[in-house]
Amino acid sequence: MNIINPANHELITTVDADDQKTIAKKLASLREGQKKWAKVSLEQRVEIIRRFSELLQINLESCASILTSEVGKPLQQSKNEVNGACARIEWLTANATQALSEEWMVESGPTREKIVYEPLGIVCNISAWNYPYLVGTNVFVPALLAGNAVIYKPSELSTLTGMEIEKYLHAAGVPENVFQIAVGAKEVGELLLEADLDGYFFTGSYATGKYIYERVSKKMKPCGLELGGKDPLYVTDDITDIATIAANTADGAFYNNGQSCCSVERIYVHQKVYDAYVEAFIAEVKTYNIGNPLSEGVYIGALTRKEQSVFLANQVQDAVSKGASVLCGGNAIQRVGNYFEPTVLINVTHEMDVMKEESFGPIIGIMKVTDDEAALALMNDTQYGLTASVYCNNEERALEIQSQLNAGTVYWNCCDRVSAALPWSGRNHSGFGSTLSLIGLRAFTQPKAYHLRS
Repeated sequence: MNIINPANHELITTVDADDQKTIAKKLASLREGQKKWAKVSLEQRVEIIRRFSELLQINLESCASILTSEVGKPLQQSKNEVNGACARIEWLTANATQALSEEWMVESGPTREKIVYEPLGIVCNISAWNYPYLVGTNVFVPALLAGNAVIYKPSELSTLTGMEIEKYLHAAGVPENVFQIAVGAKEVGELLLEADLDGYFFTGSYATGKYIYERVSKKMKPCGLELGGKDPLYVTDDITDIATIAANTADGAFYNNGQSCCSVERIYVHQKVYDAYVEAFIAEVKTYNIGNPLSEGVYIGALTRKEQSVFLANQVQDAVSKGASVLCGGNAIQRVGNYFEPTVLINVTHEMDVMKEESFGPIIGIMKVTDDEAALALMNDTQYGLTASVYCNNEERALEIQSQLNAGTVYWNCCDRVSAALPWSGRNHSGFGSTLSLIGLRAFTQPKAYHLRS
């Protein structure tokens, strides 16, 4: 399988993909290894995962460079991602004992009662290319902490990063027969869906998530789906520091080229501040440095997938044909590599694909609204339900709006962020199940109830 650099279309290297024989061998090894791993104390597992985080920090430069070379994100953003993964590991390991230790519900009396959190067994983690360290950490770290073995399939677009993850987990002390990667594209994913595994956890698009869910549903095994979003943001009329808010929300839309499930994908602005906000937003976007992701100061690197440029161009064309105006961008950049101009559209409506379908790229529509009720109706007019943001000066007003938003995560005066302490979960086409938080640590266990009568 060829690994191609999206920034210059050059061949980085060629790797051997797995096949039915090698996958079967890896799974048989994991089945045996998991039995011993489950008997390793939680304290030891925590120390091993902490060592993994230390190794990522020690090798930050090389990890970030490899990540940038195969997905095209600016080097500093790759470093941010690795550091972010280490921060999540710090929280997960610090709270693993609280989440995973047995709990006594009734400690005395004729019948004592307790809960024990047992591992699922072999967890299948089919992961995404846009944030492989972060979305991977959401799954394989708590899965390993809970005593599971993991077959980890990185996206074929972030294979080398998957290999780095495997290397440093093994170096940290995770046995080879407890964590293995499956190298390949769709065909290898199909082999994993056919296998007899004990839990399936996928991060990626709604279409693929739906397919995976349908394939594994008959197995009656846990299935967690962290899918896409069409995440809305509302700017109310009482904001004062418009320039700062415009800069922050533009970053929420364009960071990592907009290739994030929780990127801001549509913006609604109260009519009283609309003109000033749009002006400040455009001014901010025009400062973005576009170019080689290895160059210092670059904010917009290459799109990971070549075909995404055509998809984004079609969204622009659809919007313009229905009355939208392009204030900046709108086109693929004519240079070697997968580059697309940061694009801002106004006069948009929900008749346009750009306000309904996930873009996953550097494009945003900004729509004028008359009041909070109009904004709320538009924000909830979606099949997705991952995150939603409200910017205003009044917390009570923000909380009232947030309480009516059908999303797994809501923000006040911030956007596009994830906290390890809070559950990360979607609704509707954004998936189901939770990672992160105490809930996410327990997502990779099966509770067993003990009734003990002396």
